[in-house]
Parts: sequence; structure tokens; C-alpha cells
Amino acid sequence: MRDNGHGDRETGTTEFKKPVHVFWHDDGNGFGDEPKEHGAGAVPADRAAVPADRAAIAAGGGRDREEAPPRKAERAPEHDKPGSDAPIGRADAAVKAEGGLRRADHQGEWFAEDEPDETPRSASSMDADEVSGQRVAAQENAEESLPVRRVAERPDAGELAGEPPGEPIAAHRKPGREAKGAKETDAKKDPVPIPASLDGFKRKLEEEVGYKTSFDIVLREMTFGDRRVAFFFFNGFAKDTILTEVLKRLTYLQAEDYRAASFHDFFRLYVPAIQVVEEQDWDNMMTDVLSGGTAMFVEGDDKVLLIDAKAFPSRNPEEPTLERVVRGARDGFVETMLVNVTLVRRRLRDKQLRYEILRVGERTQTDICIAYIDDIVDKEMLESMKDKIKQVKVDGLPLADKQLEEATVQRGWNPFPLVRYSERPDTVAVHLMEGNIAIFVDTTPSVMILPTTFFDLLQHAEENRQTPFIGTYLRWVRFFGVIASLFLLPLWFLFTLRPELKPPGLGFIGAQQAGHLPMVAQFILAEVGVDLMRMAAIHTPTPLATAMSLIAAILIGDIAVKTGLFVNEVVLYMAISAIGMFATPSYELGLANRIIRLVLIIAVALFEVPGFVVATTFFFVMLCMQRSFNRPYMWPLVPFDAKGMLGILLRVPVLQNRKRPNYLKAQQRDKMPN
Repeated sequence: MRDNGHGDRETGTTEFKKPVHVFWHDDGNGFGDEPKEHGAGAVPADRAAVPADRAAIAAGGGRDREEAPPRKAERAPEHDKPGSDAPIGRADAAVKAEGGLRRADHQGEWFAEDEPDETPRSASSMDADEVSGQRVAAQENAEESLPVRRVAERPDAGELAGEPPGEPIAAHRKPGREAKGAKETDAKKDPVPIPASLDGFKRKLEEEVGYKTSFDIVLREMTFGDRRVAFFFFNGFAKDTILTEVLKRLTYLQAEDYRAASFHDFFRLYVPAIQVVEEQDWDNMMTDVLSGGTAMFVEGDDKVLLIDAKAFPSRNPEEPTLERVVRGARDGFVETMLVNVTLVRRRLRDKQLRYEILRVGERTQTDICIAYIDDIVDKEMLESMKDKIKQVKVDGLPLADKQLEEATVQRGWNPFPLVRYSERPDTVAVHLMEGNIAIFVDTTPSVMILPTTFFDLLQHAEENRQTPFIGTYLRWVRFFGVIASLFLLPLWFLFTLRPELKPPGLGFIGAQQAGHLPMVAQFILAEVGVDLMRMAAIHTPTPLATAMSLIAAILIGDIAVKTGLFVNEVVLYMAISAIGMFATPSYELGLANRIIRLVLIIAVALFEVPGFVVATTFFFVMLCMQRSFNRPYMWPLVPFDAKGMLGILLRVPVLQNRKRPNYLKAQQRDKMPN
């Protein structure tokens, strides 16, 4: 059916091979004014290639449109001028972004082009005389022959189509053609509708979440005017002060206000909360409420209002036990993720700092935050990390960051840590400024920093709290302790087995007397004994920790030597190695070094010198082959970087440390502003 230009309609069959853009002002009766030149409703001459003979159109079925491929109309200059009389919203940039939408009939449906011509077209080239009175409508049975796909929820759809704002814009496409992103949309789970009645809402809660079975589930029912309202929340998560203010505000309204109130009025006017969003998917509502939010249900609507009124059980920030400093901040991360990201934001007042939230776990729905500085971080590494987290398919992450590390890093049986953990906000802020990525996981006070290197795990915040000279000294002492924890016991054991290998000045090294147990058995028992005492210290209450230390040091150590179970030198060197392990800033690296030390001792006992050399070489090559998120684990030693190695050996002053590490591939290498 098409308009003949005189207000009447003609019936004919039209075959649409290329959509034609026709815009006109709707007068409310389905017929519009003539297209205007230079206005948003004007039509380009090459687009409106409609012959004057209407009969030819009916007979040819619109085949002559192949001669004029459709072009997008640019926005007319009059739209940018204040007080312009041109119709608003007829050919704006939003229409162009929708792929060249065109009007099909006076009912307000819009159709998207399959292959729009991207050639720009100026409004001044439009010739209204050629198309005066010529309007083209779609077939009346177009909906039956062409599939309909919803493509957008445009705020100006009502203005364009003569319908209320927020109405969907339909897009007709030929069979076999899919809109951009259709595969992603089809892959997503269909939304679960929310019951419109309060009784149905309560029944669904009883079936799915255990309402009236779990005592901490609360459904506060109230009636305001003639509208039944219910607040759904968990008792331990709700912040009663905010919800009380919401209820107080609603009770002030009169009955006639409720009768005329719509769901949007509750959202915009009647709920005095800072963070309120609308939700019409049942699963999303349940996830938000299980995360601590509150859902406000108004009977008669298929949506709910999600009110961010959360009060998680949490503790105050305290100094971390594993990263203590003599001078410096005493605040550390806690189990609440929002507090942790705020502690970092307080130190990094950078507008480029980004916090992206994800959820992992079908049952736990654990919140995970990826933090980075947008103009510094390597975007390729960032996207790779996001993809790895999104691909994690598990029931849940009740152990938080450790389970996430195993699911993303996939290091297998490698004992060495490939990420760094920190409980200090200042340490995380420093690494973010270097170009690292920080991952916050809810319910844990530690933050993952990645990528990392072996030498990053040996650095501590105390070094940067002292002068460069003292910081360098502390760093070297720590390096010596780590090296001693690895090689002191195996070398002493080797010199005991092969005394001829000892240098002339070290003749005193070696066992002065033999014990009742073989030397390798003494080492293994000492290693297991130190681990046993460490675990006992963790599980021992604080008032009893001192007593346990005295028992371990005096009774076990002294009596074991006097009875001949251990040699004095074994206890001495084991104590030095244990101190070096405890001096390692990374707890995970200290445990890995202990395993390497034990393997070296066994290799020396079996093969002596060849065993020590082969085992040491094997572990060094293994470390050189490791990569932390596609970054060399032994940088700057392998591959060798002179400036990077200097920064590891020396605590460089702040003003001289002008470059970021090479292995991070930061977008901005220079730390100093121009």
C-alpha cells in the first residue's frame, strides 16, 4: 500500500531490494507534510528515485530502485542552530548509528539497512522538488515475509515513531542475515521474568531461595495507598538506616499519589537512596540481593528496584602481619573488596585508574575487580587476563584468590609463585604505576599483582621507607638470607662428604662428630621439624606462642643434640636456613625455596658433586623457562637487562628512577611528567 500524493492510498506489491530512507513530519493522522529542503526530513535526490508514474511502480514492483542505491543523509545544519524550525530528531547521528533506519509506515516501525552506503551526503544536495508528494510504504505483509529482530532501545524512538519514549525499534532483515553481535546475544541466557503479583513473587522465593525456611531471609510487606509493596533482603546484609529512610519517605505520600504512581515515579521520586537501578531479570535480582542489596517489589509491575543498602560484616584496616614496616602506613586490606579498592584510590587520585568488575562461580558469584591505569598498562596483557578470568567455569571460589590463581595461571606442579600477593595498599599502588595489573577478590585481604618476576618477590616495602643507602643494604642482607636458605645446608653437607673440596681457610667446616642417625636423615628430620613448629605456631593461641617457642628451642633442640640424634652443626645451619626463609618477603617463595633445598640435599646424598651441580642447573633452567603471563620470570637476569639489574641490586633514589621496567611493555616508559 502506498500514498499517491493526494491523501489516498494505492495497493501494490513492492519488492524491497534496497531500503529507501524517507523522512517526513507526521501530522498525527498517518499522513505527513511534504519533505523540506535542507531539513532533517528532506530526502536526497539519488535516494528517492521514484518515478512520477505510480502505475509503473505498481507494475515493476520497485525494481527501479536498483538504479539508486540508498545513501545516508547527514544531519542538516539547521539542527545545530538555536531556534531552528527543522524537525528535531529526524535524521540525527543516532539514526545513522543504527545503520540507516527508515520509516516503513505511519505506525512508527523502523527498518535497518542490510548494506548501507557509507558515502557521506550533504543536506544541501537534497532536491525536494523531485520527490514532492512521493512516499513509499512497506508491504502490508512485511512482518510475515521478513524476520523481525529487535536492535535497540532508543530514547528518542517515541519521538521519531510517534510512540512513547523507550519503545523498541524493530529491524527487519533478510533471511540468513544476522545483526552485529547476534551470536553473542543468542549465546546469553534468556532473562527470567519477575512475577507481576506479590503472591507469585512470594511463591517463587519459596521455591528458589528458601523463603520461610532460612531464617535470615526477610520479605517486608507494606501497602501504600492501594499498591502492595515488598522489600526483599537478607537480614545480615541490609543497612537498616537507609531502608528506614525509604519507608519513611513512602509513608509521607497520600493515597492519591500512589494510585497515579507508576514504576518510574518510584524510581525517580519516591525512593530516597543514592544507588537505585531497575531490574527485570529474576536471576540478576537474586544475584544482587545475595550480594547484599535490597529488592523493592511493587505489585503490578514486572520490574524491581535494586537498592544498594549493604552492610557487610567487616573489620577495620589493620597493619598486615606479613609486610610490617618500621615507618610507613599501618592500614592494610580487609575482606571487603569495596574497602580495599577505596584504600588504593585514596593513594592514586588518577583519573586513568580503572576498576572493572567481574563475577566468577556458578554458585558463589564471587566479585572480582581488575585494577589498572588505562594509559600505562599493556592493553594486550590486560585483554588476555580478562579472557582468562571470563573462561573460568567452576562452581565457586570460596577460597578466593588462590583458587582464581590456579584457574587462570594453570602452573600445574610448579612450586614457584607466578603472581605476587600483597596486603598493603601502598605496595599495590606502586605496582599499578609501574604498569602491573592488580586483581581484587572479594572476601580476601590479599591482592594479586601480575605479572611478576623472581626478583620482584624479593623486594619489601621497608627498603623504600629508608634512605637509598640503607635500603640497598637491607636488600643485600635479604638476598644473602635467601641464598643461604637455599645453598648453605647442601654445601655444608657436600663438604662433610667430600672434605677435600673445602678451601684451606674453611677447614673447621664439617661435622666434628657423627650422630646416631645418618646425616641425610638428620637433615630431613630437621626440615620436617621446622615445618611442624611453623604450623604449630600458626594454630597456637597468642598467649601460648611464647611458651611453645621455649619448648621447641630448649627442650627439643638441646635434648636432641645431647642424646646424639642430631649433630650441633646440623641444628645451627638449619636455624640459619630457617631464618633466611622467614626473611623472604614472599611467603609462597619461601616455601618453594624450602622444597628446592630439600631436593638439593637429597641430590648431594645420592650423587655428591654431580648431583649438586645437575640439580642446581636444572632448577635454574626451569626458572628461566618460566613465564608469568607471557613475561620472563627471571628478568632482568634472563634476558639480561643492565639497567633493570642495577635497579634490582640498588635501591635507586626516586628522582633517578625515571623508567618503567621493560618487561611490562608499558605504554608510557617515562615515569616523570613532562
